[in-house]
Amino acid sequence: MSWTKDNKGLFYSRYPEQTGKTDGSETEVNRDQKLCYHRLDTPQSEDVIVVEFPEEPLWRIGAEVSDCGRYLLVSPVKDCRDNLLFFADLSKTDQVDGKLPLTQIVHKFEADYEYVTNTGAVCIFRTNKNAPNYRLITIDLNNPSEENWETLIPEHPKDVLDWASAVDNDKLVIHYVRDVKSVLQLHNMNTGDLMQTFDLDVGSIVGFSGKRKQSEIFYHFMSFLSPGIIYHVDFKKEPITPTIFREVKVKGFEASQYEAKQIFYSSKDGTKVPMFIVSKKDLPRDGSNPTLVYGYGGFNINVQPSFSVSRLIFMQHFNGIIAIPNIRGGGEYGERWHNAGRLLNKQNVFDDFHAAAEYLVNEKYTRPGLITAQGGSNGGLLVAACINQRPALYGAAIVQVGVLDMLRFQKFTIGHAWVSDYGSSDNKTQFQYLLKYSPLHNIQPPDNVSRAEYPATLVLTADHDDRVVPLHSLKFIAAIQYAVRGSVQRRPLLARIDTKAGHGGGKPTAKIIDEHTDILCFMAQTLGLKFEK
Repeated sequence: MSWTKDNKGLFYSRYPEQTGKTDGSETEVNRDQKLCYHRLDTPQSEDVIVVEFPEEPLWRIGAEVSDCGRYLLVSPVKDCRDNLLFFADLSKTDQVDGKLPLTQIVHKFEADYEYVTNTGAVCIFRTNKNAPNYRLITIDLNNPSEENWETLIPEHPKDVLDWASAVDNDKLVIHYVRDVKSVLQLHNMNTGDLMQTFDLDVGSIVGFSGKRKQSEIFYHFMSFLSPGIIYHVDFKKEPITPTIFREVKVKGFEASQYEAKQIFYSSKDGTKVPMFIVSKKDLPRDGSNPTLVYGYGGFNINVQPSFSVSRLIFMQHFNGIIAIPNIRGGGEYGERWHNAGRLLNKQNVFDDFHAAAEYLVNEKYTRPGLITAQGGSNGGLLVAACINQRPALYGAAIVQVGVLDMLRFQKFTIGHAWVSDYGSSDNKTQFQYLLKYSPLHNIQPPDNVSRAEYPATLVLTADHDDRVVPLHSLKFIAAIQYAVRGSVQRRPLLARIDTKAGHGGGKPTAKIIDEHTDILCFMAQTLGLKFEK
C-alpha cells in the first residue's frame, strides 16, 4: 500500500472477496486483483477501484505515490519478474472517486522497473533493461518514450545494483552486491557521481531507513559472526561518518572463536560457484564434522550472510559446519545468474548443490553420512529433487514448505506467478523437462544395489500456507513412504505439519523455537550427533 502525501488516504491492491471456505486454507487460484483507494475515516465498503485490468485476471498491480505526491506510478506484474509501467497525474484529479486516467510508459514484460525518486516530472528508476546487473535511468514523464530515457548510473560489469534510496534532498544511497557481500555507497543524485563508500565488514545490509527530505539515515549490518549493528549517519555533520546507534549482543557468543570464509568451487559444467563456510576455528579436517548445507537457487533472490542463533547452536554444541552455496537461479550475479538456473536450466541448480556437497567431502570437512541438506519453499524443491537424484550424498534432509508437485503447482493460490522461473506443464516442452526433476514424480524405492536408501527426511509444512499450499508436502511424504514400503529403507521419513501457521513469515517466536528445536533434535537423532556443553 502507498499513502498519498496529503495523508487523506492510501492506495492498495486487493483480491475480490473470497467465496466458499475462507479459513485461510483454501487453494483457489488468486486472480482479478484490483488497485483501490481508501479515504481515511470512511468504511472500506466505500473504497473505489482506481485501476483494474479485467482482460488480464492473473496480473498483480503494484502502485507507489511519488515522493512529491503528484504522481501515482502503477507497475503491473504477471509472474515473478518483469513489469509494465504506467503513471497517473494526481494533480489533475480533485478527488479520487473512480478510475484514474493512465499513461503507459512500458508496454512489454521484458525487464524490471522500480521507482526510486523524482524531481519534477523526471523520475529515477532502477532497471535491468539492457543491463543484467541493473542500472539507474531517468524518465521524463512529460516525454516518456524510450528513446528519451537517459542513464544516470550505468550497469557495473560485475557488481549487482541491488537497490537505491533518495536521501538528504540531492543524494542517493546505493546498495551493491559484490561476490555475495554488501557494498554501500553515496552518490550525487543529479550527476550519478560516487561521493563516498561506507566501510563495511564482510556481510549484509539487512535494513535501511532514510527519506529524501531527511538529512539522516540508519542502516542495519549483519554477518555470520555479527548479530547486528545499526549505524546512524547525519549528513549535516562533516565529514560524513557512520556511528554505531545500537549493537546486538548475544550472551555467551564469542565471535573470535569462529571463522567464516568464502570459497569458490567448480560445478558439474565447470561454472565457479561461491560458497560460505562457517564453523568453530581449528576444527579438524578429517571428515568427522556434521555439516548443514543450505540452498535456495531461484527467483533472482540473493542468499547473503546473516546471523542465526539456531545455526550457532549447531556449530557450538555439535561442532557443526554451516555451508551456504550461492547456486545459480539466485540473483547473486544479476540476471545472468538467475537465467542460468531457471526454466530449462533448472538442473544446473541441483548440480551446483550436489557439487557443493562433493566439495565438502573431498576437502575432508565432512562425509556424506553427516551432511544435512536444508531448504525452504523453492529451496524445499531443491532439497527434495537432490535427495531423489543423489540419495547417497546426504545423511539427512530438511524440506521446508517445498514446491514438490511441479506438474500442478500453477493451479493453486499464487502458484501461477512462478511460471516465469519453472515453466508450466501446460507447455509440452516444459512439461517434459519438469517431469524429469519434479520431486513428487521421481521417487524411487531403494535396493542398496543400484539405488541407496533415502537420507533421513523431515518434510515441514503448515495447514494455512497459502503461498505453497500444504498439499505439496502431504502428497510427497505419502508418496515417498508408500514407495519405500518393504524396501531396505531404514532411515525415517517424517512430516511435521504445523497448525495455525503459514509459509513462515510473521510466525510467532514460540513457534519458531519449537520448529528449530524439532529440526535440531531430528538431525541429532538420525545422524547420531552428541550435544556438547
